[in-house]
Amino acid sequence: MNNPRWRELFQKKLRYALGGGLATGVDYVIYFLLYKQGVLPVYAQVVAYIISVQFNFLFQRAFVFEQQRSTAVVYWWSMAVSGGGLVLSAGLIYIFNLFPFFQTYQILAKLGTTGILFFYNFYAKRYVFERRVW
Repeated sequence: MNNPRWRELFQKKLRYALGGGLATGVDYVIYFLLYKQGVLPVYAQVVAYIISVQFNFLFQRAFVFEQQRSTAVVYWWSMAVSGGGLVLSAGLIYIFNLFPFFQTYQILAKLGTTGILFFYNFYAKRYVFERRVW
């Protein structure tokens, strides 16, 4: 990993993973609190995702990406990307919950959804903040 671009990308992904981990913690706590209160999984996912997205934006802006646009532009583009992630995550939760196995083991449905969204969000948000994917 002597290439400076690879090192930068690796370090950025580590910071992104840290912020994502914290935001995911927020997401999971809210999701399971709502789910345990009887809220349907898709609705619990929507509420938890929206709250965790706000937290994650603030973390990414401060510690991950080098902002190349105005904060307002970055915020609204970031929310648009997150809207795509919301649709994707709610769709995945819905699909997982079509199977009795995942209805019983919600944590596995959440983990699968989280894993898929990590890559979608990283590359889309990197473009929003820095105007580049790679």
